[in-house]
Amino acid sequence: MASSYSLVFLHVLVMFCLASIAFSDLSDDFYDDICPQALPTIRRVVEDAVRQERRMGASLLRLHFHDCFVNGCDASILLDQTATIDSEKTARPNNNSARGFEVIDRIKSEVDKVCGCPVVSCADILAVAARDSVVALHGPTWEVELGRRDSTTASRTTANNDIPTPLMDLPALIDNFKKQGLDEEDLVALSGAHTLGFAQCSTFRNRIYSETNDIDSTFASQHQANCPRSGGDSNLASLDPTPALFDSKYFSYLVSKKGLLHSDQALFSGGETDELVKTYSTNLRTFSKDFAKSMIKMGNIKLLTGNQGQIRVDCRKVN
Repeated sequence: MASSYSLVFLHVLVMFCLASIAFSDLSDDFYDDICPQALPTIRRVVEDAVRQERRMGASLLRLHFHDCFVNGCDASILLDQTATIDSEKTARPNNNSARGFEVIDRIKSEVDKVCGCPVVSCADILAVAARDSVVALHGPTWEVELGRRDSTTASRTTANNDIPTPLMDLPALIDNFKKQGLDEEDLVALSGAHTLGFAQCSTFRNRIYSETNDIDSTFASQHQANCPRSGGDSNLASLDPTPALFDSKYFSYLVSKKGLLHSDQALFSGGETDELVKTYSTNLRTFSKDFAKSMIKMGNIKLLTGNQGQIRVDCRKVN
């Protein structure tokens, strides 16, 4: 009985909160009137999480990326497995590697507390947390347009098919991004997110043992010490020499044939993206500007707005 009362109360609370939101398209001031403390609260929790673990910045950025590439930026990546939800958390690109879910839970809890009820979507939290993570690691900022709604479904199959893999060559990467409405400049700029974070041995083992072209031999042998031919699949290596600092060294590494993933080095392998990689490798300002522009573009993929979807009370499950 208590359980049914709780559900009724929750339903009434959500309906009351949503009644205060004017359904509209995205805007950067979407929460200014209904919850002016929403964005400062997200920033505070993100900064605290990154302060405790610098790697978390890259993890939160990756969550937003992997969310947007699967049926749009709708927080579907956050949904846990149920009888009716085919969770994306167990898809190949995410299983045992996607992380930061507890930070998103904390943000949601803190934001709902300061707002008085659940008015901020989990999809918006992911978009803002990605931006604030980059800023916390000395990267550029940008205006995040707000008003996304949360999905009521997830798709492990789509996650397996649509999130780019570390084994892709340049034509496959271009096609993958084109499917999302992103061009070659977006591909190179957004790949620059790998200026932050780490990769697991299983994602670059083939590159350091089997590839001979487009890889520095000393770089390969150095990584073999921490990534054996068998075992150690989850051993970590940084994607560039400064994994907790937003800079242009990722691109400098590509020019030096030191891209950790095959898909990284594919951006500088004699193809049409070579010149842009070279430009970014020597011009952090240009890279930062283009990265911010492409993050805004990616953050607008196939959005749910207005009365589509819902605003979840718990980011891990449908209301």
